[in-house]
Amino acid sequence: MPVPELLAGWHVLLHELLLVTAIGLAVFGLDDVFIDLLFFARTGLRRLTIYRRHSRASAQSLRSAAPGPIAILVPAWDEAAVIGAMLTNLTRRLEYPHYRVFVGLYPNDPAGIAAVGALGDLRLQAVLCRHPGPTTKADCLNHLWAALERHEARAGQRFKAVVLHDAEDVVHPQELWIYDALIPRLAMVQLPVLPLPDPGSRWISGHYLDEFAESHAKDIIVREALGAAVPSAGVACAIDREMLGRIAARARTGQPFDAACLTEDYELGHRIKALGGRGALVRVLSQGERVVVATREHFPATLDAAIRQKSRWLTGIALAGWDRIGWPGGLADRYMLLRDRKSLLAALLSVLGYAVAALLLIDAALRALLPAAALLPPFAPAGSGLALLLWGNAGLLLWRLAMRAGFTAHAYGWAEGLRAVPRSLASNLVNAAAAWAALRRYRTLLLGKTQPAWDKTSHRYPAEPT
Repeated sequence: MPVPELLAGWHVLLHELLLVTAIGLAVFGLDDVFIDLLFFARTGLRRLTIYRRHSRASAQSLRSAAPGPIAILVPAWDEAAVIGAMLTNLTRRLEYPHYRVFVGLYPNDPAGIAAVGALGDLRLQAVLCRHPGPTTKADCLNHLWAALERHEARAGQRFKAVVLHDAEDVVHPQELWIYDALIPRLAMVQLPVLPLPDPGSRWISGHYLDEFAESHAKDIIVREALGAAVPSAGVACAIDREMLGRIAARARTGQPFDAACLTEDYELGHRIKALGGRGALVRVLSQGERVVVATREHFPATLDAAIRQKSRWLTGIALAGWDRIGWPGGLADRYMLLRDRKSLLAALLSVLGYAVAALLLIDAALRALLPAAALLPPFAPAGSGLALLLWGNAGLLLWRLAMRAGFTAHAYGWAEGLRAVPRSLASNLVNAAAAWAALRRYRTLLLGKTQPAWDKTSHRYPAEPT
């Protein structure tokens, strides 16, 4: 084939790739801007109305004279490295008087059993799962639920709320007072999760800072404002005990968590909404603190660990979740489900965008080196529809980076906020790799080659929790 024909084919192919990618990025970008505008409208309205008449609540102002008993569930498979420090810190720092911690352990995890047993705290109850680990996290939670019910029967008193935490969580001392004040008016209370900065992993672990800062200060709040189901993060989350009992009663197994589910926390919010309960992400300051009452924890610091964690999230939410819960609820619920499930495509589309940008650089080199290539028409002449679309995408990109930097700076200071801009590249690449891994993982699940299992990452606990 003559060189001019090859160049013409290259030109047509690259033009179509550029057009398709630009349209996809524009659609997803406008969707994100819509959420941003809803957030700012809600925030402005509340400042003009509610906060002019009422002062903002604090963790101290929510304290009750008669706090109800609260159960804390901590599933722990192969967590001997962190579970002792986490539970010691929790029992020393929690300022709430009436709570009991149920810790889920496995018969083939003697180190974990020994770490919990060495603490000797009467507020802690070790619960041994029936089968060797790892099963699923939901299966472990069901064992904890059964132990909770047995304890209630012995004590003759029901818990007011059930709180979910993981073995690596740094729990805020004021947390349980907030749950006590808001439940049962709210069926589920989710507090923010703030990943801990890791100086040794500014890019991989650091990108979690940016994503959670934006999600737990804006996206989840907009879900609630629209009346959609609020998903649980699986930690720093409290559920009304009666609501969890209702969920268990309606389940085929009589258990509140589906042992075959990879993302039981995400589905929990939808189950609560289906039963008429309301969930909310609550951002409350503690006296003398600049940031909200939140749970902090280290997130994966290596590329492989981050991909494995996020691929599990994507498999459970965007793929298996589609099969398991379908499209329940009204328009707001379905819109939010669509946003959750588009994340898989959005991650892959971002990599396609990088690939097209690289191909455009190659095309520029060809035009400089080959006279025949220089005669090809430009891809996006000034004033053309494609040129306007590309300029629009450039504006959407700048807006997105500004939002990410702003929310990260609000949670962690301006140094991290500035890092969030270049770190968006790492975020996109990790998410794209996780999306590809999720597709392969889901395929093996569909073919029956693997069974759902607790594919956890190695956890760390800070030497000096803050």
